[in-house]
Amino acid sequence: MNIDANRQTRQTIVRLLSSMASAKEISQYLKRFSQVDAKRFAVVKVGGAVLRDDLEALTSSLTFLQEVGLTPIVLHGAGPQLDAELSAAGIAKQTVNGLRVTSPEALAIVRRVFQASNLTLVEALQQAGARATSITGGVFEAEYLDRDTYGLVGEVRAVNLAPIEASLQASSIPVIASLGETAGGQILNINADFAANELVRVLQPYKIIFLTGTGGLLDADGQVIDSINLSSEYEHLMQQPWINGGMRVKIEQVKDLLDNLPLESSVSITRPADLAKELFTHKGSGTLVRRGEKVLRGTDWDAFDRDRLRDLIERSFGRRLAPDYFERTTLLRAYVSENYRAAVILTDGDGMVYLDKFAVLDDAQGEGLGRAVWNVMREETPQLFWRSRHNNQINIFYYAESDGCYKQEKWKVFWYGIEAFADIQRCVAHCATRPPTLQEALP
Repeated sequence: MNIDANRQTRQTIVRLLSSMASAKEISQYLKRFSQVDAKRFAVVKVGGAVLRDDLEALTSSLTFLQEVGLTPIVLHGAGPQLDAELSAAGIAKQTVNGLRVTSPEALAIVRRVFQASNLTLVEALQQAGARATSITGGVFEAEYLDRDTYGLVGEVRAVNLAPIEASLQASSIPVIASLGETAGGQILNINADFAANELVRVLQPYKIIFLTGTGGLLDADGQVIDSINLSSEYEHLMQQPWINGGMRVKIEQVKDLLDNLPLESSVSITRPADLAKELFTHKGSGTLVRRGEKVLRGTDWDAFDRDRLRDLIERSFGRRLAPDYFERTTLLRAYVSENYRAAVILTDGDGMVYLDKFAVLDDAQGEGLGRAVWNVMREETPQLFWRSRHNNQINIFYYAESDGCYKQEKWKVFWYGIEAFADIQRCVAHCATRPPTLQEALP
């Protein structure tokens, strides 16, 4: 791999990241990630197709993470490489229930291909200036899955973290092949997805990253779904007719994974070239999946903890809320995450629905939580208008969600679902005269 080309790729990542995220945004993520124990930062699962087709972008992104002080744990497969080598050896591919049947003759090739793929990535990282350690054994203790059916295929019974921890202590990226051994020393072929799942269950990482060529999970129109909050969206999502078999299995696997991880853990599915953008910007690039929080809905302030809601609004906007806000504001509907980290508050605006507050805490930004609460609100709200200050960073999101925008001296007025010109005029006039409810900045 050309070192100068790799350096140029990393410089491009830095430029793109700087253009997409503020310094505050980047430092916010760096601080959050650096507070996590080294072995709990991220497990990155790399498919064989990515190793074959996108090695330079993969290497650049992983090297960039190390340069900013973060060391991911990488586990890779080698499916396409195995298919090619087995075919060249005259061994026909045979699968049962999606798993590759592995004969003794095939296992010798499996072992060689995994070692070669592992060294390819390790050497590419080292040439790019990163520290990386090849780990092709000693991590997964396995037993035969079903010897009569699958041959020399294993299922993980235990995970030995010692080789991984030694690599992390040396600030070196552990690059792990999905090979296992029995207690007696027999090498077994392990499906890379299953190996990654077991590694994740033991490490309980903050981030689980699947690098793919598609760049995320795709919706009915072939567009990447930016985020999924399983608590509020899973059942509805699984009922959609465009969820095909492979995608359905992937979502079910991700849910099963997150159900056994801490609430703050999340799964990102993205392209290698977009890894930094996915990790360090609120907008991200790919599909972010979180177990998430349930969304509380109410039409009366008494349905909520007012003190917690006030604290959420003030911390989100960095300004004091008017002392009599709840008394003078007639609530139409409010949607609040169960841990009071995101909220949408709707009121009446001259007979139309007005978005009075959209509040998301800093530590919830980038998690998809704000989007989840917004989506629940939008399902019940076919028409909406609101205003936002010109320098509000969330205006990019508002532009994407609105049908139109009118610029006033202090405000931008947004709306969706409102078509009549007279109604839009009413919205603009209401926003121009609506009294503020946020006061001085917090100390």
